[in-house]
Amino acid sequence: MAGGKQTPRQKMINLMYLVFIAMLALNMSKEVLSAFGLMNEKLEASNVDATTRNEAFLSGLAEKAKENEKQYGQLKQNADQVKALADDLNGYLASLKAEMLKGVENPKDYEVMDKGDFLDNKFFTGDKVSKDGEAFLAKIAAFRDGVAKIVPNVATSVKAKFATTPVKNRDGVPVDWLNYHYQGFPMVASLTKLTQLQADVKTTESEVLAQMLQGNLASQVSMTNYQAIVVLDKNAYFQGENVTGKVVLGRYDENIKPTSFNGPGKIENGQAVINMTAGAVGEQTIAGQFTFMENGENVPLKFAGKYVVVPRPNSATISADKMNSVYRGVENPMTISFAGVSDNNVTVSAPGLRKGSKPGQYMWNVTGLSGTSAMVNVTAKLPDGKTVSDKKPFNIREIPRPAPTLRGMSGSGKGNKNDLASSTVKVEFPDFVFDVQTTVQSFELYVPGNAAIVVSGDRFSDAAKKAIAKATRGDVITIMNIKTKLVGAPGYNMRGSSSFSWEVQ
Repeated sequence: MAGGKQTPRQKMINLMYLVFIAMLALNMSKEVLSAFGLMNEKLEASNVDATTRNEAFLSGLAEKAKENEKQYGQLKQNADQVKALADDLNGYLASLKAEMLKGVENPKDYEVMDKGDFLDNKFFTGDKVSKDGEAFLAKIAAFRDGVAKIVPNVATSVKAKFATTPVKNRDGVPVDWLNYHYQGFPMVASLTKLTQLQADVKTTESEVLAQMLQGNLASQVSMTNYQAIVVLDKNAYFQGENVTGKVVLGRYDENIKPTSFNGPGKIENGQAVINMTAGAVGEQTIAGQFTFMENGENVPLKFAGKYVVVPRPNSATISADKMNSVYRGVENPMTISFAGVSDNNVTVSAPGLRKGSKPGQYMWNVTGLSGTSAMVNVTAKLPDGKTVSDKKPFNIREIPRPAPTLRGMSGSGKGNKNDLASSTVKVEFPDFVFDVQTTVQSFELYVPGNAAIVVSGDRFSDAAKKAIAKATRGDVITIMNIKTKLVGAPGYNMRGSSSFSWEVQ
């Protein structure tokens, strides 16, 4: 009633409409909130791992400082100072996050964390930064400047990573760092940013410690921290076959020579070369001991490893990557191998089967095969020159019947007729293990009160749109007899899809 006097009721309706529009504009997508929450969980888990690594790093450094105070003493002091700075900032951020979540009943319910009141009130007073906001910036500056002072050669990178200078927004206008990152954001977004800041602290601590050691700590740790590894030429052996391989340290160096070795082999260039006959079928153990000289004393280093002796193979391993059936119209990935036999000594044959790019990988196209089953034949050449063969049948199945979809709805939907007229008719394959692509060739449209219309392609023709325009509220428009073609398999005839019903509202 433009231009006329509005009744109180009309004014109330207009006001409610404005409030509703405002609520829609402010309503943060629940999916986005959940995404922030999941990201925060991953960062939290990563931070726990980083803490463990840093603590192990410092523990190793502490041991070395005890052994050689002159070489590692000052380095240990600097590392402790960096850790103290990192712990101080990380602890402050942890307490800030705990305070932020104090009023949240379920800290995993991210969809309710859509308000930004907490940090807005804590960090800002009006359009100015509050005392708490200044304290937050001061904590970051203390960590940044402290680390830069202790380790000058990383000062540039640390200052850049923890800079709190103004940031230009999308319009190129400088905005205070605190406002740009923390004002007006949903709680879950700010929570994730604080966790990311903790991750930056952990990462910086790791990088700084590694920089101080200049990459040499790993090569200077005690021999007792090395891991002896049994490296066999292969893990499974035929009965009576020679077991070949070597036992090496975790960090191989031909200049590191043991004073003695007790085990099944002999020392060559800092490694024990093994050559023995495999035992009975089953799991077998290789064990022994190196002895090294360190600080005038013999340091023993034991090793142990296992290998498996298996009977000579007489059957192949044949499996379909998707399931124990193969489908017409698609490329079926197959993994085919023979236990204990390398891929270059395995021959596979089946109609329509071709070898893939990786060992043991094959692609099988059964579109042109008749019947309901097909056979895969495998022949393997054993190390002793003998050959063994095996075969396995597979069921051949058709691609499931497609289901029609419109505007993201499957099988049926409802809405106004204009939305329907502008829609694209598509099909999907619910729960099918392959990601197949199809094109809609044609379909039939039935509008109550009108004759059925055959439409070519996947979009409604002008005639179809005119028929849809005549529909009234409550009419059910049916799309049926949808004909499709499978992309990449022009010779394959797809099954007809089910119908789609659209209720006009």
